[in-house]
Parts: sequence; structure tokens; C-alpha cells
Amino acid sequence: MPDGAKAFAHEPYQGEYILEVDKVRKEFPGVVALDDVQLRIRPGTVHALMGENGAGKSTLMKIIAGVYTPDRGEVRFAGRPLDIKTPVDALNSGIAMIHQELNLMNTMTVAENIWIRREPKNGFGLVDHARMRAMTQALFDDLNIGLDPAAMVGDLTVAQKQMVEIAKAVSYNSDVLIMDEPSSAITETEVEHLFAIIRDLRAKGVGIVYITHKMNELFEIADELTVFRDGQYIATVSASDVTRDDIIRMMVGREITDMFPKIDCEIGETILEVRGLTLPGTFHDVSFSLRRGEILGLAGLVGSGRSNVAEAIFGVTPAASGEILIDGVPVAMASPQVAMEHGLAFLTEDRKETGCFLQLDCLANIQMALLTRDKVSGLGFVKQKEIKALAEDYAAKLRVKTPNLAETVENLSGGNQQKLLIARWLLTNPRILILDEPTRGIDVGAKSEIHRLITQLAGQGVAVLMISSELPEVLGMSDRIMVMHEGHVSGFLDRAEADQVRVMELAAK
Repeated sequence: MPDGAKAFAHEPYQGEYILEVDKVRKEFPGVVALDDVQLRIRPGTVHALMGENGAGKSTLMKIIAGVYTPDRGEVRFAGRPLDIKTPVDALNSGIAMIHQELNLMNTMTVAENIWIRREPKNGFGLVDHARMRAMTQALFDDLNIGLDPAAMVGDLTVAQKQMVEIAKAVSYNSDVLIMDEPSSAITETEVEHLFAIIRDLRAKGVGIVYITHKMNELFEIADELTVFRDGQYIATVSASDVTRDDIIRMMVGREITDMFPKIDCEIGETILEVRGLTLPGTFHDVSFSLRRGEILGLAGLVGSGRSNVAEAIFGVTPAASGEILIDGVPVAMASPQVAMEHGLAFLTEDRKETGCFLQLDCLANIQMALLTRDKVSGLGFVKQKEIKALAEDYAAKLRVKTPNLAETVENLSGGNQQKLLIARWLLTNPRILILDEPTRGIDVGAKSEIHRLITQLAGQGVAVLMISSELPEVLGMSDRIMVMHEGHVSGFLDRAEADQVRVMELAAK
């Protein structure tokens, strides 16, 4: 093994708490992110940390992982005060973190990403690539991950990158493993694989902090859970002692009566038609129609080609053959600009890589797509007052937590960044709205609001194509469901006949 890397065997800590947080406070310009919060993690347990976007969950985890320094308070690890200044300090202390936003380097291989700064060296002091690939393969075999250690990370799907992040964190053989939304970009099948890894780590005595907005995961994997709200500690309870509604009330301070507020909308004429769309090696002979006022759910396992089809329709990666028709007229979708000119909007699945401009402020991010539309500019000047009013309205509807729209986007939580992107595309008043994982990393309260907005848009005649890895979302929001498997359309299901079993049968067909 290289310097800094440990064997995969793990000796569990024998004390009551492996990690303790007492009265930690953290402020950023204009906002108190954490206000004297507490947390206790037992070794060999999965502790879920719950709260709405902006509740302070990720901020606390970044303090524990050495990314941020608290303004006051104390963090204790294995009974001793933890004094860390950098993420490397945290790793050396026995704390690893899988961040909500992926932090891999696309121009390096899988093996290079996992062992960066810990590379094995040969007798000449050079990196021993063969040994590094063998180490990676041994790690993947232990975790049952079927990836090529020599593959370039830039060629992987978001879900595959997530598994690389998990493997990298496990490779440190840490006593505490923080998982911030690890299942947000993977399907139900991959989630089961993730849970198998977590159960194995728990059995080895690792203390796991698990952040998620997926309620169904809590009762399957968590032993205890702590709730934050608006940067404050609310409660810590045993997962077996609470219900889903109990958790939601603690998180949002109000009742969420309907997670999928789907209403029956008048479905009109066909707006979008896809005929025989093909991109060799990615998807083949994809055909479907989408009507005014309809929500068409697109389901399938990761790698089925769902996102690739959406990108082809929007002109991001044009198909090699096939037709795309808008209002019955063939359109050559050569670029996103062409798609937008025909009334399309596209929320991509990866907000960090293809969505947000992290260094710009919230207003700039929201208005980015709208600025290409003639209706908001005159004589070459932007109607800034009009745009700002519209942006503020959607930010309020989506409950974006930010001091104001002048705040830099990189300072927002991942979920609030997602809300900004949704606002960006709603602002364009689209006729056809393509949503790829629209509620990824979104808290339960905001999910309900976003679902309500989607169904309201459908009621106004917008045609919606919604891709989601969450089957309850697909089933709860769709009028019809199209299922893909290995680049082909494997079937369609009407709302009345669809259930999880039938969708999964088609997805694995």
C-alpha cells in the first residue's frame, strides 16, 4: 500500500461516541448558517442528518471535514478535541467525506482520482500505475463496483462518478464517513448497492453520517437521526421511534399534506414528436410524442440513455439520425439556441458541471437564459428592473434561501442552487419543459412546491418531459411513463396501470 493509505480491515472505536459536536456556530456574510448546534455519532451506526436546504447540514459537515473553521464551539473525535485546518488534516484524523457536489478530476483516470497524493511509487520514485490499478481493482472487488480503474472520469456518468467518490472515501479506512446526498444521482438499483456498502461499513464499526432528502431511505438504513432547521438544532431521535410525518414536521415546522399534488389537466395536441432518434453507442430508434398539458415521465436505470436523449432533443449533443418535430414541423436541433427559439427549456441533471455559474450572483444565474430572448431587451439594453422582479418572484415561490439575489451562488447550498436553475428555466415561459432530475438534492418541503409548479405549468398547457431516478416521483407526477433500457425504449405505461414493479420490469428488460 502507498504512504498514507491503510488496509481495508477496520478496528472499531470502543467509546460511546466517535464524534461529538457542541455549540458550534458559523456565520457567513449576511447569514448565520449554524447557531450553537450539536451532534453525537456512535461508532457502528448510521446517523441521518435531516433538514431543509439551507438548514446548515452541509456547513456542519464541512466544518468536521476541515473545509470550514467554526466561529465558536467544539468538535471532539474519539473523545479528544479535534483541531483540523484542512481536509487533509481530517483525513489523517480518520474522517472522510463524500460531498454533495462531485469533486473528481475529469482529465484523470478512476485510479488516479482515488489515490491522488497517495500514489504507490516504484524503485525510481515514479508512480507505479500498474500497482495503482491493481489496488483500485481490489477496492472495487471489495465493494462490488464494476468500473474500469483505467477509465477516464470524464467519460463516466454522474452515477458512476458517485460510486468512485464512495470508493475513494472508503479507501481511507476512516472511523467516520460523512455521506452528503450520496444517492441523489443514482437509481433505486444503485441505491441498494450503496446500502449494502453502508451496512458492511457499519458492521465494521464505522460511524456514518448520512444526509438525504429521501424519506424512504431513512427507515431502511438509519439508526438515529438529528434534525436541523434554519441553522438550529431541533432534536435527535431513534429512527424506529418516529414516522415520516414526524420528521417532516420537525424539518419544516409545518404540515406537508400532498407530496405529489398532481391534478388532471386538459391534454391537447401533440407539440413534440421524436421519430427514430439515434446516436450510435448511446441510444437507438427512440420514438415518442409529447402533448400540450401532458407530463411524460422518463424512467430507466443509469446508462439507459435517458439524459442522452434529452440532450439530443435540446441540441446539446445532436443525434446522428432521426427526426424531431415541433408542432408537426421537422426541426434540426443543432444547438440549444435553436431549441430555445422553438420554446424548449432544459434543466440538466448536473447543476455543478452544466448548470450553475458558481462565481456569479443569484440574479445573474436566474436571468442567464432569459437574456437571450428578445422580449426582455429593447434597443440593445436589458430590462433589468423587469427581469429582477420576475426573478425575485420565482425565487420566493421556490423558497430559495439566500440573503438576497446579489449573493454569490457558490455560497448557497446545493439544493438552493437547484432551485435557482429551475427558476432560470421557468422564467423563459417555455412551451416544452425538459426536467432531468428536477428535485435532486431538494428538501421535502421544496419538492412539494416544485411538484406543484410542474403540475400548474401542465395545467397552463406546457408539455413536460420529466426524467427522474425516484420512482415515487415518476409514478406520482406522470400522465404517462416511458421506460428505457440500454438505449432503447422498452415500453410505455399509462398512469392508471403503472406501478414500481411494472416500471422496473421494463427498465431491466
